[in-house]
Order: sequence, then structure tokens, then C-alpha cells
Amino acid sequence: MPMPKSSAHHAENKSPICFQSPAARGVPRAGARDACVAAGEKQVVSRERVSGHGEVYTGKREVNAMLDLVKPETERIESRFLEPACGNGNFLTAILERKLRVVEARYKNSQLEYERYAILAVSSIYGIDILEDNVSQCRERLFEVFDRNYTGTFGGQANVKCREAVRFILERNIIWGNALTLKTVSACLSPSDGRQEKPSYIVFSEGSPVNGSMLKRRDFTFHGLLSHEGVKELPLFSDLGEDVFIPTPEKEYPPTHFLEVAHVDKR
Repeated sequence: MPMPKSSAHHAENKSPICFQSPAARGVPRAGARDACVAAGEKQVVSRERVSGHGEVYTGKREVNAMLDLVKPETERIESRFLEPACGNGNFLTAILERKLRVVEARYKNSQLEYERYAILAVSSIYGIDILEDNVSQCRERLFEVFDRNYTGTFGGQANVKCREAVRFILERNIIWGNALTLKTVSACLSPSDGRQEKPSYIVFSEGSPVNGSMLKRRDFTFHGLLSHEGVKELPLFSDLGEDVFIPTPEKEYPPTHFLEVAHVDKR
């Protein structure tokens, strides 16, 4: 999980966790804007959201051009990506589509192996957005990408538990929060009296494969990852042999079967 030295940092190092911050927000170049219009892609929800949040969606052509700059990472199943202003998921859905093409090519003849690596691919994708509807749409779009590929490969043999695991992971990995304050956005706990949930530091869950079909979950605060001095010099969790910064997790969970990850909190 190489951490960015600035919000515009791209992950050119070789760590399996790549914090991508492509320009998913901000007005695109005129050529990009014209291409989006020609393709019939929606860039703006409302003028109020543009002025209030700088929300302008990036077109598919630009998304793929930017991802091609780190193409080998987008095709590594376990390579992790974070989009700190994910919108409704244009970048993250494109990344997942690339990863799942690799999963299908390698494991389409074994449903269990496909499910294991598809869940690993989903668990490698993280997003934050300050707008609640974007978060909901991003989660749903990512699930639809997974389910379309999964059902297309295995049809009626698709496993309900696999879909349940993917839903759970997306609920944890796509977060309603503010990447500037590193905290969640407060939600209304009781519409009747207007009480607000107190913002808390954003928590990311890392799911690492152990012992074949088992996954081990460790939770880290985004604040803790970014504030550590070691982040400035060393990548995180590298499997390529170089020196790394290994953060201390906020919480660890016992290894659990990848199809049971949705129930690990209940144990």
C-alpha cells in the first residue's frame, strides 16, 4: 500500500497496494469533455454539485488511458487501489473489470478457484467519497461488474455465499467519508430528533490469503497509515523483497474461509 506523498501521486513502485489518485474530480480538458459528450457519457449531475464539491465525472476513454499508465498493476489480481474521490465508480469499476478478466482467463474451469480470486480482486479495491449517493452507486456498480462476470461464467451454479461475501466487502471498502479530514461523514441516527453520528477515522480492511481458502482480515485507520513517518520512504506490504513499512493494525481477526467473511464480525 504505497502511500502518496501528495494527493496526485501515482503508484509507479512495485508494491501490491497501489494508492491511485487519478483526477476523478475537477473539470477535464476540453478535448476530454468533447469526447465524453460525443460518447453520450454523463459528466455532471448538477451545477450545485460542481460548485459545492468539484464533481465532474471522468469519461471512459480518459479512465482507460490513465489506467494504462499502470497497466501491469491493474492486471494483478491482488494489487490494491484506493480512489480517494471515487464518485460513482468510473475508475474502480474499470479496474475491477480488468482484474476479473484475468481471473476468468486463469480460473474459469474451477468455480472454487474463480470465487476465491474474484473475492480477492474485489477486496483489493477501495474508495472514498463525500457524497452518500455516490458511495451507494459505486458499491452497486462494482457488485454488478462482479455479478455479471460471475453469472456469465457459471450461470445457475453461482453461489449465494459468494455474492454475500462480495456485498460485505464492498460495504467495508467503499466508504462515505472525507479524504481530506480522513474521517467518515456524519449520518443522521434518528430522523425524528436529528441526532448525528459522530465522524470517526476511516478504517480500511486488508484481506490477505492464508492457507489456501482462508482470508485473514486486519483493520487499519487511514489516518494511522498516512501519519506514520515510515510511509514517506517505504512501500507497504510488498511481496517483491524490498524493505517495507508494516503498520500496526487497529484490529486483527482470525483466518476465515473466504466465503464466510461476511460473518467474521459475528463470531
